[in-house]
Amino acid sequence: MSQFFDIHPDNPQRRLIAQAVAIVRKGGVIVYPTDSCYALGCLLGDKQAMERISRIRKTDKSHNFTLVCRDLSDLSTYARVDNRTYRLLKSLTPGPYTFILTATNEVPRRLQNPKRKTIGLRVPDNAICEALLEDLGEPMMTSTLIMPGNELPETEPEDIREALGKQVDLIIDGGNCGLEPTTVLEINDDGDVSVTREGRGSLAFME
Repeated sequence: MSQFFDIHPDNPQRRLIAQAVAIVRKGGVIVYPTDSCYALGCLLGDKQAMERISRIRKTDKSHNFTLVCRDLSDLSTYARVDNRTYRLLKSLTPGPYTFILTATNEVPRRLQNPKRKTIGLRVPDNAICEALLEDLGEPMMTSTLIMPGNELPETEPEDIREALGKQVDLIIDGGNCGLEPTTVLEINDDGDVSVTREGRGSLAFME
Protein backbone atom coordinates (compact mmCIF):
# COMPACT_ATOMS: atom_id res chain seq x y z
CA MET A 1 0.00 0.00 0.00
CA SER A 2 1.12 3.53 -0.71
CA GLN A 3 1.85 6.06 2.00
CA PHE A 4 -0.61 8.93 2.47
CA PHE A 5 0.55 12.37 3.64
CA ASP A 6 -1.85 15.16 4.61
CA ILE A 7 0.22 18.26 3.80
CA HIS A 8 -0.96 21.80 4.50
CA PRO A 9 -1.59 23.60 1.16
CA ASP A 10 -0.21 26.95 2.35
CA ASN A 11 2.42 25.94 4.92
CA PRO A 12 3.78 22.53 3.91
CA GLN A 13 5.32 20.56 6.78
CA ARG A 14 9.04 20.35 5.98
CA ARG A 15 9.38 16.92 7.58
CA LEU A 16 6.73 15.45 5.26
CA ILE A 17 8.19 17.23 2.24
CA ALA A 18 11.61 15.72 3.00
CA GLN A 19 10.07 12.25 3.30
CA ALA A 20 8.23 12.71 0.00
CA VAL A 21 11.42 13.78 -1.77
CA ALA A 22 13.27 10.77 -0.35
CA ILE A 23 10.61 8.52 -1.90
CA VAL A 24 11.08 10.21 -5.29
CA ARG A 25 14.87 9.89 -5.08
CA LYS A 26 14.55 6.16 -4.40
CA GLY A 27 12.62 5.66 -7.64
CA GLY A 28 9.13 6.15 -6.27
CA VAL A 29 6.04 7.41 -8.08
CA ILE A 30 4.01 9.99 -6.17
CA VAL A 31 0.66 11.73 -6.56
CA TYR A 32 0.91 15.41 -5.68
CA PRO A 33 -1.18 18.61 -6.05
CA THR A 34 -0.47 21.44 -8.47
CA ASP A 35 -2.27 24.71 -9.22
CA SER A 36 -4.25 22.76 -11.83
CA CYS A 37 -5.28 19.17 -10.97
CA TYR A 38 -3.36 16.40 -9.25
CA ALA A 39 -0.37 14.90 -11.05
CA LEU A 40 1.80 11.79 -11.07
CA GLY A 41 5.48 12.55 -10.59
CA CYS A 42 8.86 10.80 -10.50
CA LEU A 43 12.57 11.49 -10.76
CA LEU A 44 13.77 12.99 -14.02
CA GLY A 45 15.21 10.28 -16.27
CA ASP A 46 13.99 7.36 -14.13
CA LYS A 47 12.89 4.98 -16.87
CA GLN A 48 11.23 2.41 -14.60
CA ALA A 49 9.20 5.04 -12.73
CA MET A 50 8.22 6.64 -16.04
CA GLU A 51 7.00 3.26 -17.30
CA ARG A 52 4.94 2.81 -14.12
CA ILE A 53 3.22 6.15 -14.77
CA SER A 54 2.55 5.11 -18.36
CA ARG A 55 0.96 1.86 -17.15
CA ILE A 56 -1.25 3.75 -14.67
CA ARG A 57 -2.36 6.19 -17.37
CA LYS A 58 -2.38 3.47 -20.08
CA THR A 59 -0.62 5.88 -22.45
CA ASP A 60 1.31 5.00 -25.59
CA LYS A 61 4.87 5.95 -26.54
CA SER A 62 3.73 9.24 -28.08
CA HIS A 63 2.47 10.54 -24.71
CA ASN A 64 4.23 13.73 -23.68
CA PHE A 65 5.58 13.98 -20.15
CA THR A 66 6.11 17.42 -18.62
CA LEU A 67 9.07 18.69 -16.63
CA VAL A 68 7.75 20.54 -13.58
CA CYS A 69 10.25 23.20 -12.52
CA ARG A 70 10.57 25.36 -9.40
CA ASP A 71 11.31 28.48 -11.44
CA LEU A 72 12.61 29.62 -14.83
CA SER A 73 16.26 28.95 -13.93
CA ASP A 74 15.89 25.41 -15.32
CA LEU A 75 14.53 26.56 -18.67
CA SER A 76 17.82 27.16 -20.46
CA THR A 77 19.03 23.70 -19.40
CA TYR A 78 16.11 21.81 -20.88
CA ALA A 79 14.65 24.09 -23.59
CA ARG A 80 15.81 26.55 -26.23
CA VAL A 81 14.44 29.93 -25.22
CA ASP A 82 15.20 33.34 -26.76
CA ASN A 83 14.76 36.67 -24.96
CA ARG A 84 11.28 37.28 -26.34
CA THR A 85 10.03 33.88 -25.21
CA TYR A 86 11.71 34.24 -21.82
CA ARG A 87 9.89 37.52 -21.18
CA LEU A 88 6.57 35.86 -22.02
CA LEU A 89 7.24 32.89 -19.76
CA LYS A 90 8.34 35.18 -16.94
CA SER A 91 5.05 37.08 -17.19
CA LEU A 92 2.99 33.86 -16.98
CA THR A 93 4.85 31.98 -14.26
CA PRO A 94 4.26 30.65 -11.75
CA GLY A 95 0.84 29.69 -13.05
CA PRO A 96 -1.41 27.07 -14.67
CA TYR A 97 0.39 26.88 -18.02
CA THR A 98 2.33 24.16 -19.81
CA PHE A 99 4.82 25.42 -22.39
CA ILE A 100 5.83 23.22 -25.32
CA LEU A 101 9.35 24.25 -26.36
CA THR A 102 12.22 22.86 -28.42
CA ALA A 103 14.22 20.50 -26.19
CA THR A 104 17.96 20.77 -25.62
CA ASN A 105 20.31 17.80 -25.64
CA GLU A 106 19.99 17.64 -21.83
CA VAL A 107 16.49 16.17 -22.18
CA PRO A 108 16.46 12.36 -22.43
CA ARG A 109 15.22 11.34 -25.87
CA ARG A 110 12.36 9.28 -24.46
CA LEU A 111 10.94 12.46 -22.90
CA GLN A 112 10.93 14.40 -26.15
CA ASN A 113 8.13 14.43 -28.70
CA PRO A 114 9.59 11.89 -31.18
CA LYS A 115 8.71 13.94 -34.27
CA ARG A 116 9.15 17.55 -33.19
CA LYS A 117 11.86 17.12 -30.52
CA THR A 118 9.92 19.25 -28.07
CA ILE A 119 9.43 19.11 -24.30
CA GLY A 120 6.67 20.39 -22.02
CA LEU A 121 7.75 22.63 -19.14
CA ARG A 122 5.73 23.90 -16.22
CA VAL A 123 6.20 26.23 -13.20
CA PRO A 124 3.13 25.71 -10.95
CA ASP A 125 1.83 28.22 -8.40
CA ASN A 126 1.37 25.74 -5.56
CA ALA A 127 3.19 25.81 -2.22
CA ILE A 128 3.43 22.02 -1.85
CA CYS A 129 4.77 21.62 -5.37
CA GLU A 130 7.29 24.44 -4.86
CA ALA A 131 8.51 22.88 -1.60
CA LEU A 132 8.94 19.46 -3.22
CA LEU A 133 10.97 20.91 -6.10
CA GLU A 134 13.09 23.06 -3.80
CA ASP A 135 14.01 20.04 -1.70
CA LEU A 136 14.56 17.84 -4.76
CA GLY A 137 16.82 20.41 -6.41
CA GLU A 138 15.79 19.51 -9.97
CA PRO A 139 12.65 19.27 -12.10
CA MET A 140 10.25 16.38 -11.63
CA MET A 141 8.92 14.32 -14.51
CA THR A 142 5.15 14.58 -14.47
CA SER A 143 1.86 13.56 -16.08
CA THR A 144 -1.62 14.85 -15.19
CA LEU A 145 -3.57 12.30 -13.15
CA ILE A 146 -6.35 11.28 -15.54
CA MET A 147 -7.41 7.66 -15.18
CA PRO A 148 -7.86 5.51 -18.30
CA GLY A 149 -11.25 6.06 -19.91
CA ASN A 150 -11.89 9.31 -18.04
CA GLU A 151 -11.94 12.76 -19.58
CA LEU A 152 -11.52 14.68 -16.33
CA PRO A 153 -8.61 14.50 -13.88
CA GLU A 154 -8.89 13.18 -10.35
CA THR A 155 -9.49 15.79 -7.63
CA GLU A 156 -10.25 13.97 -4.37
CA PRO A 157 -7.26 12.42 -2.56
CA GLU A 158 -9.41 9.73 -0.89
CA ASP A 159 -10.74 8.64 -4.29
CA ILE A 160 -7.16 8.60 -5.61
CA ARG A 161 -6.14 6.47 -2.64
CA GLU A 162 -8.88 3.97 -3.39
CA ALA A 163 -7.96 3.79 -7.09
CA LEU A 164 -4.16 3.87 -6.86
CA GLY A 165 -3.30 2.75 -3.34
CA LYS A 166 -1.39 -0.28 -4.64
CA GLN A 167 0.15 1.35 -7.73
CA VAL A 168 2.01 4.41 -6.38
CA ASP A 169 4.39 4.90 -3.47
CA LEU A 170 2.90 8.07 -2.01
CA ILE A 171 -0.29 10.13 -2.27
CA ILE A 172 -0.13 13.70 -1.00
CA ASP A 173 -3.42 15.20 0.14
CA GLY A 174 -3.11 18.92 -0.50
CA GLY A 175 -6.81 19.71 -0.82
CA ASN A 176 -8.99 20.00 -3.89
CA CYS A 177 -7.09 21.29 -6.95
CA GLY A 178 -10.12 21.65 -9.22
CA LEU A 179 -10.92 19.93 -12.50
CA GLU A 180 -9.49 22.37 -15.03
CA PRO A 181 -6.14 21.36 -16.56
CA THR A 182 -3.40 23.75 -17.61
CA THR A 183 -3.52 25.94 -20.67
CA VAL A 184 -0.99 24.48 -23.12
CA LEU A 185 1.01 26.92 -25.24
CA GLU A 186 3.33 25.78 -28.02
CA ILE A 187 6.13 28.26 -28.70
CA ASN A 188 8.35 27.76 -31.73
CA ASP A 189 11.97 28.88 -32.14
CA ASP A 190 10.79 32.19 -33.63
CA GLY A 191 8.77 32.98 -30.50
CA ASP A 192 5.39 32.45 -32.18
CA VAL A 193 2.71 31.18 -29.78
CA SER A 194 -0.13 28.78 -30.59
CA VAL A 195 -2.74 27.48 -28.15
CA THR A 196 -2.80 23.67 -28.02
CA ARG A 197 -5.33 23.50 -25.18
CA GLU A 198 -7.27 26.21 -23.39
CA GLY A 199 -7.47 25.51 -19.66
CA ARG A 200 -7.17 27.35 -16.37
CA GLY A 201 -4.48 29.79 -17.55
CA SER A 202 -5.89 33.03 -19.00
CA LEU A 203 -5.27 33.88 -22.66
CA ALA A 204 -5.74 37.62 -22.08
CA PHE A 205 -2.06 38.21 -22.90
CA MET A 206 -2.74 37.26 -26.53
CA GLU A 207 -5.34 39.99 -27.07
